[in-house]
Amino acid sequence: MQNTKRKTLSGIAFTALFAALIAAGTFISIPVPFSPVPIVLQNLFALLAGLVLGPVLGAAAAGLYLLAGALGAPVFAGASGGFVHLIGPTGGFLAGYFLSALTAGIIAGPPKSTKIPLFRIILAVFAGLLVVYAPGLIRLKYAVGSWRAAFLSGFIPFIPGDAIKGIIAVLIAPRLRRAAAER
Repeated sequence: MQNTKRKTLSGIAFTALFAALIAAGTFISIPVPFSPVPIVLQNLFALLAGLVLGPVLGAAAAGLYLLAGALGAPVFAGASGGFVHLIGPTGGFLAGYFLSALTAGIIAGPPKSTKIPLFRIILAVFAGLLVVYAPGLIRLKYAVGSWRAAFLSGFIPFIPGDAIKGIIAVLIAPRLRRAAAER
């Protein structure tokens, strides 16, 4: 019973920690001149939440972040908050953070399994980064008027940065998974 309580408390703490990391990712924000979508580190931390905590707690961390932002905490890009951001041009990308954590967590498997093949981590990272774009581009298309404009302002400029974030995630996720599994 004591071990179960400890695991529950550590799960809550790790979920809150990753929600805070996703929120902190907003403070490293680079505006893209021709796009309403800035370059941020939030998607890296959402991805790592799923990789490290698994699909349930990883998605819970992203959900907690989204809830805090919707309630007005300044955790969205530009240190802003409010429900309006969830329905604005970047709202689809914000929803994609939840899907990213969930997808990466499902592919990587339960956090207890620390010995997973590298190709599976790479697949989880690739899918987790890619799934952010599905709701993001759909919402952005309605804000900018066309699919072409959405791809040019919400996808193409972000490929190099997301590739770097993906490499970072592949390199650090196995170590973080081991550390989290020891909780």
